[in-house]
Amino acid sequence: MNITIISPRFPHSGRVPLVPPILEYLAALTLRESPTTAIELFDANQQEISPGDLSVDLVAISAMTATAPWAYSFADSCRSAGKRVVLGGIHPTALPEEAARHADAVVVGEAESVWGELLRDAASGALKPFYYGQRLPLNNLPMPIDGELKGNYRFRAFFTMRGCPYRCTFCSVRRFFGDTIRYRPIPEVVAEIEVRAGKVWFNGDDNIWGGDVHRSIALFEELAKGKKRHWYGFGDLHAIQGRDGERMLKAARASGLFSVWVGWESEDQVSLDSFKASGKQGGDRIAAVKQMQDAGIDVVLFVVLGGRQDSIDSFKRTLDLSERLGVGIHPVLLTPLPGTELFEEYNPFLLPDMGWECFTGVRAVFEHPDPQMTPRRREEEYHKLCQELFRFERIIKRTARIPFAGFPMTHLLSFMKQMPMKRALHKAYQEWLLEEKHGI
Repeated sequence: MNITIISPRFPHSGRVPLVPPILEYLAALTLRESPTTAIELFDANQQEISPGDLSVDLVAISAMTATAPWAYSFADSCRSAGKRVVLGGIHPTALPEEAARHADAVVVGEAESVWGELLRDAASGALKPFYYGQRLPLNNLPMPIDGELKGNYRFRAFFTMRGCPYRCTFCSVRRFFGDTIRYRPIPEVVAEIEVRAGKVWFNGDDNIWGGDVHRSIALFEELAKGKKRHWYGFGDLHAIQGRDGERMLKAARASGLFSVWVGWESEDQVSLDSFKASGKQGGDRIAAVKQMQDAGIDVVLFVVLGGRQDSIDSFKRTLDLSERLGVGIHPVLLTPLPGTELFEEYNPFLLPDMGWECFTGVRAVFEHPDPQMTPRRREEEYHKLCQELFRFERIIKRTARIPFAGFPMTHLLSFMKQMPMKRALHKAYQEWLLEEKHGI
């Protein structure tokens, strides 16, 4: 049997050069379950791909909400050409009946427990409409396959756990991976990174500190024993404020951690409470940011803007926050994703003309009670903020403020990470201007 696995095209063209983690992992899972299957991988953000070019038995596409329209359109074309299609990922898991209109089979949840059955059914021509994955222990997972994916990438990905105990209303992680953290065995994580190609890595864990600080320290200490590498990932502010926070930061830095993307979420306590995001902030989050910086770690804050409780002033305060703390900020417009508590809360206010391709974090997709906060004004303020945050001189200034403890690699890699973000956000801005000009 022949299978093509596709990562769908993102709606706007600006993308960070990161290998899509699902492609190489799903290829490995396929070969473990069906060793004779021929596999082809495509990242539609890096490669042109047409359904007519595919001579395969099965097409598998993993979709997020923003990429669902492209995935559906491509799947429809494939099916019209007589090819069978499987859809999976966070969006089809949240809305399986919707996805089923565009696929021969839909994987709901994690794939490991059902992928072998699905491949056997495909080989015998008896695909079921739905396959419901279980949340299994994360030991003995297949090692992602390197070298099969064409594209210009700087960062590879790995993960050490799944699940998140926090209950942020805007996040779809709990719906997909659950609220209980499951850990991969440390020796398996270390072995994977040791043998795979790549010197700069992205850790795809929802929280690199995890729920078990001592396990995290043990992981970092083992990583530090291996070959030299540099990596970054997402982390909260709560864990490092505990008794073993300094020890964990030291171990993380020694393992090659150079940057942490932190869910700051909002400057406004009312917003934090409404998002149920206060618990992961800890007692003194400014001090926590400084702790990471003093350890030689670059800090980038995720800030959510444009919620129904926000004001126009929140955009300016975000720029002030970046200047005050000397950190990079990745702002996003609040987006109610299917499968989240926020989606249920904001559903009455969603704009009817906004398709899933608008749910990218750079578009305003719901009504706001403040007359000043029209969708266009929110988008305009968002893009103005991004252009200010990623002006070249601000990037240089932020990089220079990283403490000497991280010199030189933290400074160099932080700069390397910020420049693709600058280009991506600028492309999104140019596309927005074009749409505004032509009234698209």
